[in-house]
Amino acid sequence: MADIETIEHLMIPLPDGTRLAARLWRPVDAETAPVPAILEYIPYRKRDGTRTRDEPMHAYVAAAGYAVIRVDMRGSGESDGLMDDEYLPTELNDAGEVIAWLARQPWCSGAVGMMGKSWGGFNCLQVAALRPPALKAVLTVCSTDDRYTDDIHWMGGCLLNDNHWWGAIMLAYQSRPPTPALVGDGWRAQWRERLAHLPFFPALWMRHPRRDAYWRHGSINEDFSAITVPVFAVGGWADAYTNAVPRLLAGLSVPRLGLIGPWAHLYPQDGAPGPAIGFLQESVRWWDQWLKGRDTGILAEPMLRAYVEDPQRPVTTRATAPGRWVGEPTWPPEAQATRVYHLTRGQLTDIAAAAAPPLSIRSPAYCGLAAGEWMGVGLAGEAPADQRLDDGGSLVFDSDPLTDSFDILGAPTFDVWVASDRPQAQIAVRLSEVFPDGAATRVSYAVLNLSHRDSHAEPTPLTPGAWTKVNLKLNDCGHRFGAGNRVRLSVSTVYWPLIWPEPDAATLTLDVARCQLALPVRTPRAEDAAVTFAPLAMAALTPRTVVTQSHLERWHHLDLLTDTATYTTVGEGGVFGEGVIRFDEIDTTVGHSLKRTLTIKGSDPNTAVSRIEQSIDLSGAGFAVRIETLTHMTSTPTTYHITGSVRTFDGGDLFMERLYDETIPRDL
Repeated sequence: MADIETIEHLMIPLPDGTRLAARLWRPVDAETAPVPAILEYIPYRKRDGTRTRDEPMHAYVAAAGYAVIRVDMRGSGESDGLMDDEYLPTELNDAGEVIAWLARQPWCSGAVGMMGKSWGGFNCLQVAALRPPALKAVLTVCSTDDRYTDDIHWMGGCLLNDNHWWGAIMLAYQSRPPTPALVGDGWRAQWRERLAHLPFFPALWMRHPRRDAYWRHGSINEDFSAITVPVFAVGGWADAYTNAVPRLLAGLSVPRLGLIGPWAHLYPQDGAPGPAIGFLQESVRWWDQWLKGRDTGILAEPMLRAYVEDPQRPVTTRATAPGRWVGEPTWPPEAQATRVYHLTRGQLTDIAAAAAPPLSIRSPAYCGLAAGEWMGVGLAGEAPADQRLDDGGSLVFDSDPLTDSFDILGAPTFDVWVASDRPQAQIAVRLSEVFPDGAATRVSYAVLNLSHRDSHAEPTPLTPGAWTKVNLKLNDCGHRFGAGNRVRLSVSTVYWPLIWPEPDAATLTLDVARCQLALPVRTPRAEDAAVTFAPLAMAALTPRTVVTQSHLERWHHLDLLTDTATYTTVGEGGVFGEGVIRFDEIDTTVGHSLKRTLTIKGSDPNTAVSRIEQSIDLSGAGFAVRIETLTHMTSTPTTYHITGSVRTFDGGDLFMERLYDETIPRDL
């Protein structure tokens, strides 16, 4: 491994005069022996936002002979300019200019790769579709090819409550000032300009309830052929973005690899639930293959390497997920068996019943309290709880006890004939494994706004009382059902607090005799034993001091007097469990706290309320600032109403306040 140097702060000029702030790791001799460059490009502050994660990852790859550069997007961190939204053409064009700039540097060989997780995973795919000449390969982690169906805003045409959660976090994130030590005396003027321009993020995304041009932009599944460079796509079963990995493998025609572990929304070297893997070594194999032209053998790996999880009782905190790695040479598999279950009253059967009476359900509006978090981030308490809590408000169908274990890998499907007594309705479907004592672990799920049953772009109301066939694709999963356990299918008419409810409490009726569940069964292969990874390795951790440990809470409460359910999550000192941190090298202290409260009455979906309170404290040499935000969301049968406030303080004095108040029509 090469000796490296770190350039803490540099500014990259763009043709329009804007400069983007960057942090660079590279071999010390790169000026005389140029190396390929790898770009990560996100809006989360390279100096004090992602520093903990960046240092051990980027320094490791740099020591393998690369110049790794972490760039803050326009309007974030110490970069110039203003931010209007995510994935706009300006963002993607700026990335293309950065790639061209990198290729021109005397310390760069001219070959550039792009990598990233989440936002950075999205935009490296989107930038690849623009085909900048110097870009030779991408590595995308926890991302998607479809911005409407698989992002944090809408799911199955249903509004995710995480749209409010993430929009509120972005509101607080983007309210932080540039660092005075890096930008000089003008930092307050730059801060004030950003605050005056600050978008109201959650409302911005709620204004597009259909899969319109807004969402089609940046959704690379609109034209997979636009990507002509190799793609390595990575996800985790505990994350919310995993469905994109199989779709990318099936849709792209370039050299491509997929990797899915048990992890939440994390890089695999930080993977939780474990086991974490030596992913940095794997990424170096990928970059050496495409940026240095070395045959590393990575193309001989199976197209998809995935972790099949063993049966595990329902626990909301999992340090590790028992299971094993498997490999598929192609995706979709050339031949895959399917186990089909038919429905009768309360049962899943191998043989369709000659006749079965229809079954109806109208769930209490708070059915879904055991769902866990839409997007796991590796924190305690975020995994789904025992599904019996929600099964009490659902139609439930169980198989007989299994005589043998079997594996599934891919997306289960549920074909359902359904009628609604309202023109608008939701359906939520859960696949679980039930242990002999009744404990139920969720394996996969799907939600659908039934107005979107035929199209997310052109939804249509239901005809009350009319039967309609709906094909539901559940989330991709890798799981082994154990002998002696049962397979369970559960159906409810709501899934709170994961999704916002429809205006009316609908009753759904299932024609169970015409419904069927199909599971993608995988036969173990002898070659699976060869799917292994190097031990965990990374560079030295960022020097830091934990000033205050974080305090986490996650609970729900049902008031039996008012029939009101409350779901609360708290992260004090560190929203993602990091605590209040002082970065020793740069003498900067960061703390971020958030409290989210969601309430609803069981009989009335129009009582739904989502409230998020936040504070960020940021201090260092010569400055101490605080940001406080409060956002609040309700709805009527025809509108959403969302309000927000941002209060910023400089040295204890109020610096600037922004207020937001928006009413947004509900459009099916």
